[in-house]
Amino acid sequence: MSINWNSIVKAYDVRGLVGIDLTAEVVEAIAAAFVDVIGLAGHNVVIGHDMRVSSPEFAAAFCAGVTARGANAIMLGLCSTDECYFASGQLNSASAMFTASHNSSAYNGIKLSRAGARAISLETGLADIRELAAEYLEHGFEAAQSPGTTSSHSPLRDYANFLRQMVDLSNIRPLRVVVDAANSMGGHTTPAVLANAAGLGQLPIEIIELYFELDGTFPNHDPNPLDAKNLVDLQAAVVLHQADLGIAFDGDADRCFVVDELGQLVSPSTIAAIVAVREIERVKAIGENEPKVLYGHLTSRRFAETALAHGAQVDRTRVGHSFIKTQMAQTNAVFGAEHSAHYYFRDFWFADSGMLAAMHVMKALGSNNQTMSALAASYPSFPSSGEINRVVQDVKAVIARVESVFAQGDAVIEAFDGLTVSSTSASGDWWWFNLRSSNTEPVLRFNAEAQSQAMLKQIMGDVLAVIQS
Repeated sequence: MSINWNSIVKAYDVRGLVGIDLTAEVVEAIAAAFVDVIGLAGHNVVIGHDMRVSSPEFAAAFCAGVTARGANAIMLGLCSTDECYFASGQLNSASAMFTASHNSSAYNGIKLSRAGARAISLETGLADIRELAAEYLEHGFEAAQSPGTTSSHSPLRDYANFLRQMVDLSNIRPLRVVVDAANSMGGHTTPAVLANAAGLGQLPIEIIELYFELDGTFPNHDPNPLDAKNLVDLQAAVVLHQADLGIAFDGDADRCFVVDELGQLVSPSTIAAIVAVREIERVKAIGENEPKVLYGHLTSRRFAETALAHGAQVDRTRVGHSFIKTQMAQTNAVFGAEHSAHYYFRDFWFADSGMLAAMHVMKALGSNNQTMSALAASYPSFPSSGEINRVVQDVKAVIARVESVFAQGDAVIEAFDGLTVSSTSASGDWWWFNLRSSNTEPVLRFNAEAQSQAMLKQIMGDVLAVIQS
C-alpha cells in the first residue's frame, strides 16, 4: 500500500482523504505506533469520534491497534473534540479523536493527545509515530503478550456539568440564541450543555436550532464557519427570530463563531478579547497578579492591547493547537486565542473549547442589558483582510519572492510561523501581514491588519500583486 505519510501526518494532527490516504489498515498501524511511541501499554486510551460516515469504522480500527499492543481502549462513541479532551483530562488518559474538523465529507483525521489532554506535535512524538506506523503498515506488528481490554464510557453529562460550573449561566437575563450546528457535533453537545438534555436543569436560554441532525455528508452546508457562505443561514435566522445572538460551531465543535443581533459576524479577535477579560478578571480576583495570556500571532493587535490594559502579561505563539497548548502549559497561561476562533483555557486542561467560549460570551452579554453589537463595539478590531487563501505551484518560492521585495525597504521581517512582515513603527499608520503554508491544505494563507482601511488596502494590494506575479 502506497501512503504519503508526510502528507497525511500534519504538524499537529493526522488528516487525509478517506479510502485514499486513510483506511482502516492505516489507522490500525497509527494506533499501534501511538501506543509504542508514547508508552501506553497497560494504560488507558480514550477514543472518540464525530458523525462522519467513516468515523465509527476508524475508531474501531484504532481500538484494534491499541488493544493489540497492550493498551486499554475506552470507547466514547459520538463526541465533540472538546468532549474528548474533557474525558482525557478527567480520566488522565491519552486520547484519539476522529474528525476532520471543518473539512468536507471526503476527509477524516485523528487528533492525538497524551494523558490530561496534553498536545502532541511533530516535534513531540508525532513524527516518531508517523515513522513507526509506516513500518507497521508495511511489515505488520506483533500482538502484545497481554492484549488490552475494551470498555465504553459516556462523558457527555459530566462534560456538560463541568462547563456549567466553569461558567454559571443560571443567573443571566433571558437570552434567545440561534445555534447552527452544521449537522455536526454541536448538535450533540448543545442540548446537553445549554438545554436540559443531560438532566442538569433548564437555563434562561432559548435555543433555536439550525441543522442539529448529525449527518456526516453535511447536506445543508460545510461545517466551516470561516467561509462566509456557511454563515448565511445563521445570520438570516438571527434576524428572523429577533435573537440576541447566533453561534456557529465547526464540524467537531472545538471552535465557535458569533453573530450579533443584527446578523453581523463578530470578529474572532473581538470574541477572544471578551473572553480574555473575563478570565483575567476571574483569576485576578483570586489573587493571581499579572496572569499570562497567549495569542496566535495572526490575532488582531487589539487583543494584546486589551489584555495588557486589564493587567495581563501577553505573549504570542505559533498557529496550531498543539503549539499553543504546549506554550500555555509551560507558562501556566490562563487563556489563549487564535484568529481562527480556537479559544484555550488553562482550567480546561489548556485545551480549546468552542462551547466554553460561547458560554463566556453569553455570560458577558447576559450580565447586562447591552446588545451583542454594543458589547462587540467596546472591543473594536482594526481593519483586517481576513484569511485569504491562494493555490500556488510552489509555496516556498512565492514566500521567498515576497520576502525579497519587502527586504528592500525598512520593514521588520521575521521567520515566525511562515513569513511575518510589519512596519517599523508601532504608532502612526502601522501594518503587518503574514504568509504561511497551510498545515492541512495545499494552499498559501495570507493575513494582514493595519491601523487604517487605506493602509490595509495598500498593503494587501502590494502583497497580492507579488503573489500573483
